[in-house]
Amino acid sequence: MYLVKVYVTYKESILDPKGEAVNDALHRLGYTNVQSVELGKYFELKLAAGSRPVEAQVDEMCDRLLANVNMETYRYEITELEAL
Repeated sequence: MYLVKVYVTYKESILDPKGEAVNDALHRLGYTNVQSVELGKYFELKLAAGSRPVEAQVDEMCDRLLANVNMETYRYEITELEAL
């Protein structure tokens, strides 16, 4: 079994209005040292071992559903879980 942590964020060329709103709010609260804020999505997937490599499956899931590949980029971490 594998635990996959997927992080999805906007590409650098895409404006992040929610991140800008949070950044502005933090400045209004006195946290003026905050330079920028990026919002994103986080997913945790537990996958059973299968016939296909885990990396190939996760890439396919991200490309097809978890990330909008036109606007977003993703990265992931895979950890093999010990059997109980």
